[in-house]
Amino acid sequence: MKRAVLLVLSCCLFNLFAAGYHIIGGEIYYKTIGMNGDNTRYRYLITLKLYRDADFTCGDRQGCIDRFENPVTANVYSASGTKILSAVYLYISNVQPLIDTLKNPCLAPQAQHLEVAFYTATIELEPAAGGYYVSSQRCCRGEKLTNIYDSEHEGSTFYTVIPGIGSRPNNNSAFFDKDTAIVICNKLPFAVDYAAYDEDGDSLTYNLCSALTDGTITNETNSSTPPPYTSTVRYIPPYSGNNPMGGSPAISISPSGMITCTPDRPGKYVVTVCVNEYDRPTKQFLGTHSKDILLTVFDCQTKITADFPSVLRNCGEDPSLEVAMPNYSISGFTSTYRWTFGDGTDTITDSKTIFFHQYPDTGVYQVKLVVNPSLTCTDSITGEVHNYPGLKAGFISTGFCKGDPVDFEDTSSYKYGNITSRTWDIGLTDSIVAPGNTRDIRYTFPKGTVYTVSLTLTTDKQCEKTVTKNIRIYEVNPFAGNDTILAKGQLLTLQGSGGDFYSWQPSDGLSNPMIANPLLNYNKDISFVLRVSNQQGCFGFDTISVKYYTGPEMYIPNAFTPNGDGVNDRFRFIPVGITTYKFFRIFNRWGQEIYSSTDFRNGWDGTYKGMPAPIDTYLWILQGTDFTGKEMMKKGTVTLIR
Repeated sequence: MKRAVLLVLSCCLFNLFAAGYHIIGGEIYYKTIGMNGDNTRYRYLITLKLYRDADFTCGDRQGCIDRFENPVTANVYSASGTKILSAVYLYISNVQPLIDTLKNPCLAPQAQHLEVAFYTATIELEPAAGGYYVSSQRCCRGEKLTNIYDSEHEGSTFYTVIPGIGSRPNNNSAFFDKDTAIVICNKLPFAVDYAAYDEDGDSLTYNLCSALTDGTITNETNSSTPPPYTSTVRYIPPYSGNNPMGGSPAISISPSGMITCTPDRPGKYVVTVCVNEYDRPTKQFLGTHSKDILLTVFDCQTKITADFPSVLRNCGEDPSLEVAMPNYSISGFTSTYRWTFGDGTDTITDSKTIFFHQYPDTGVYQVKLVVNPSLTCTDSITGEVHNYPGLKAGFISTGFCKGDPVDFEDTSSYKYGNITSRTWDIGLTDSIVAPGNTRDIRYTFPKGTVYTVSLTLTTDKQCEKTVTKNIRIYEVNPFAGNDTILAKGQLLTLQGSGGDFYSWQPSDGLSNPMIANPLLNYNKDISFVLRVSNQQGCFGFDTISVKYYTGPEMYIPNAFTPNGDGVNDRFRFIPVGITTYKFFRIFNRWGQEIYSSTDFRNGWDGTYKGMPAPIDTYLWILQGTDFTGKEMMKKGTVTLIR
């Protein structure tokens, strides 16, 4: 049972040790919510805020997560570094989206999509000298940060200090209550309010400070190290905790908590702000609270460029004179667009979404598009609308059998113009251009399969349209069987194939002439014509001849002439009533086997090892079984003559 509990617990904690590259900052703070039941301990609500890049995905990274873990852990230490409580589990109480979009008509659209999660837990602590540290540590910051070395393996420490005896153990810590996303553009000044909130009304001062690492060497898992927390991340020069972003003027924070900067390099920067808390009446220092956040500086510069097709042809099937107007301009998020349509009308839009303009008639219209009219970051372009709609492309086909002509009929029409050419692609290597006013074609397909057939039209208004259909061509492959020699009295099952329906002519001697495999019981030479058809009505023919000899017997010649004249070039036997063949072998006069086969149709071609055998007399031996089941063996000689 204990093993089962440990296994479940280890599975639950697995997410606590995964790499969270998507976490880009955070802070931890507390609020005193009263005393416990016997008034010996203060009760504190601990809140951990974590920020993540909502657009980050792990892809194929191993051990990576791209969501908020739940729960996360925090640890409580005395001022001397002794761990006071076992790990405190904080659970998500709220998640909020933080979204900002650059709304500038002259700059490239950029967006910042973040999320902030609030983790909470309640703990009880008795007042102690020196107070307590509450910390949460984790592995891994964002990838490829501009101001930190090896940021993928650099950890984070978020901590807060609860004052002890002799100070104010019932304090409420300051925290940063303004959670916003901000799009920051390189070379452009920005300001963001980073002022903290203090419920007790304490005096607050601000400074930029160094981000804390988690104090481990490998940073492979979440760590738990005691205070003091002095291990900082490794900044890439010239960056530091006091100068985390550079800029001109450089990043700074005012006494009221306003961060200002004009960045001089795009990138991702860890920025940490420390707020120092003092009791107003006594001026007593209560503690320092910090918050990490990742600020992304975008390259927002762009060249505003108006763009839409130089020639826009309305060749649609619908004869309506309404024309879709696309906008491919490079512009800002809040750019505006003035359209002049060439028909005496114009309009201003604030979106690049396609819209429709109703023209009064067919014709060619001069169109002008201006991006950001009346601004210095403006651009324009002109083009033409050729408004000649009503082109319908279509065809029908008649016929669907291999070997039979298939007729293709063009059913196309054009309301506001004339079709000047038609090109048929029948799905093979060559296309067929219908000459002159010829609308239709006929084609005989070489085999049964699915062909992709298309018809392309061109018109006198420079419109072009293609219609494509898949045409199924069916075929039958009639096969009546090989010509056969039978012994008189021998039965034969015919083996027709290649379709769905069969008809044998004549029907003499057949058990059923309307099936593929009728039984033949006959004693005279006869030829049959087999008609094979399919469900689609395609058909074809094949023939088979059946000859009857006295038998069972094997008829074997005594000479052959393999001289290539097509007459008696092969030595082969003619079986009558023989159903199986065990061997057919040929030997020279020295007993050497020079041929062996059971294929009576092919026979020996008079060669040995690829060379012509000499003129001579050869011994042959043949064994098989007749249709009655009796074994038959024959031997003899044959003379090779050239």
